[in-house]
Amino acid sequence: MPKILLVDDDKDLRQSLASVLEHHGFEVKTAGNVAEALTFISSETFDVLLSDLHMPGAGDGLTVVSAMRHANPSAVTMLLTSFPEMDAAAHAILLQTDEILVKPMRVPDLVEAIRQRLAAGPLSPRIVESVATILERSAGESIKDWFHQVQSEESIMVVPLSEEERCGHLPQLLRDLVHRLRSFKSLGTKELVSIAANEHGAVRHNQGYTASMMVEESRLLQVCIFRTLQKNLATIDFSILLIGVMTIADEVDSQLSQAMKRFTVESLAGGHASLDVYPTRQMMLANFGSRRE
Repeated sequence: MPKILLVDDDKDLRQSLASVLEHHGFEVKTAGNVAEALTFISSETFDVLLSDLHMPGAGDGLTVVSAMRHANPSAVTMLLTSFPEMDAAAHAILLQTDEILVKPMRVPDLVEAIRQRLAAGPLSPRIVESVATILERSAGESIKDWFHQVQSEESIMVVPLSEEERCGHLPQLLRDLVHRLRSFKSLGTKELVSIAANEHGAVRHNQGYTASMMVEESRLLQVCIFRTLQKNLATIDFSILLIGVMTIADEVDSQLSQAMKRFTVESLAGGHASLDVYPTRQMMLANFGSRRE
């Protein structure tokens, strides 16, 4: 008797579907949220995971799939979703789960889909990487992409620099970012001080940059980092993708803030009050927004 873990936050649907599946010869355990599902996965063995993709609270169906893949790799994993039109994200999700089923679905079709997937077995093992691992592996590619973007930005290129001078700070910046992702510090943390970011502020001041130029460089860096992740959707661990993206934005902004503090100190010490320097990040971003308009 194949054993199914059914995960869905809709209690009525969960109970009725469990009854139907049991009637068709399956043993069924049910969970109403991700936390309950993870408890079952850590303590029992299943042949099939049948999970709703979208659930309230912490985590979603992909979190459950990821946990099942680690704890019980021989299990078939199937996701239920109410959205039949899923673009590139669906193709990436399919690389981490065996099948996506669209709700509502006729019971006979669901039972047949489960039996067919059980007969075929799970797809070949996937390579799943964390956001930190992808950024570490693709650091060189991200830097080249960033340099290409900067070269097309006239407001930055008014300061003539070599590629080494322009990109010299990025390897350490990305290493700091990877460290932050792996440290699991909360968003907005002030604990991770970047010596490289502080030095970068002084270097950019000496090179003749303005504050708005530094903000634009930082914006382009985030764009390039997110583009790197987009290119690696097939291997991203979706269960931690959202917190990873938020951490990237937080850390890049934190490093910009640290660099600007040093930049401001250097500017005031040198008596260059006209170098487009603003004392707060909010004022810098306001200036950047108005300039782009």
